[in-house]
Amino acid sequence: MKFKDMSEHGKTYVIAEAGANHNGDMELAKRLIDSAVACGADCVKFQSWTKDSIFSKKVYQDNFFLRDDYRNRTDYTLEQIVDKYHIDKKKHIELKNYCEEKGIEFASTPFSRDEVDLLIELDVPFIKVASMDLNNIPFLEYIATKGKPVILSTGLCPLSDVALAVETLQSNHCTDIILLHCVSIYPPRNDEVNLNNIDMLRTCFDVRVGYSDHTIGTVAPVMSLAKGVCVIEKHFTLDKAMEGWDHKISASPEELSVICEAAKIGHLMLGSRVKTVNEDRERREAFQRSIVAARQIEKGMVISEDAIDYKRPGTGIAPKYYKSVVGRTAKRDIAYDEIISWEDF
Repeated sequence: MKFKDMSEHGKTYVIAEAGANHNGDMELAKRLIDSAVACGADCVKFQSWTKDSIFSKKVYQDNFFLRDDYRNRTDYTLEQIVDKYHIDKKKHIELKNYCEEKGIEFASTPFSRDEVDLLIELDVPFIKVASMDLNNIPFLEYIATKGKPVILSTGLCPLSDVALAVETLQSNHCTDIILLHCVSIYPPRNDEVNLNNIDMLRTCFDVRVGYSDHTIGTVAPVMSLAKGVCVIEKHFTLDKAMEGWDHKISASPEELSVICEAAKIGHLMLGSRVKTVNEDRERREAFQRSIVAARQIEKGMVISEDAIDYKRPGTGIAPKYYKSVVGRTAKRDIAYDEIISWEDF
């Protein structure tokens, strides 16, 4: 399903977040695309940055890795690994073309204006903004001028920053906005996931809302479908043991398949807010009960409550009318266990 058709079809749009899990290897990136297609994802999303657009010199001087298990490395520096994992313009074009060949949409998260321009040149279906840039107002103002839908992750920011980001986009003529509830901990504890924030964001901002997941496994993204999310974004990998930043918290192909399958049918299961009875009359009558004689009832007898019982099938008088039966006089003999009808009084 294409991003632009999401609202029409009602199906939740699944973004397979490759991120930097390609480890700078184009063949691995293409295998990730192949896997996302096989799993049933709608989009593969990468990240567009260079060593100059994501970190300042101080971060490289400190050599501070964001993941605990990548700190204190001696075999390479942060600057070296950031440079290795980035994808240049030529690789962007190659990956976009490969996605088109495989029938899946290509998208990415930019970290600078130049990268926004590159993604616009590639005609991505939307611009994804990481939660680290939710308060980067000049950046949001620039993105808003590009005429693309914008998906905003909200993980790192308080509600006031979310409000400012939405207002910034809207005041710069970008009205096609999707907010993603997100917890930017890798992974969060169960009590930190807080899926009820999906309802809160929808109520506060009157925009479409999705979910960007950093939990281990499939429970949280599948549960988010019950909140009516329009987008699920999930990191994925071919091997959780592979060296790299996000492999450990990423979905395996098997897990991504579960999420994609749930997304295909989840909106159908949500249905409407109108109470409907889908079972036909024959099935309802077979399972429901009727008022029956609890003992032999003689003609002329006044029906008492202890003279009636309630048994299947539901082809006679429904139990909810028992007070209208009690106190009536039988017009005929009614045998034990016989279904009582209104004509019997």
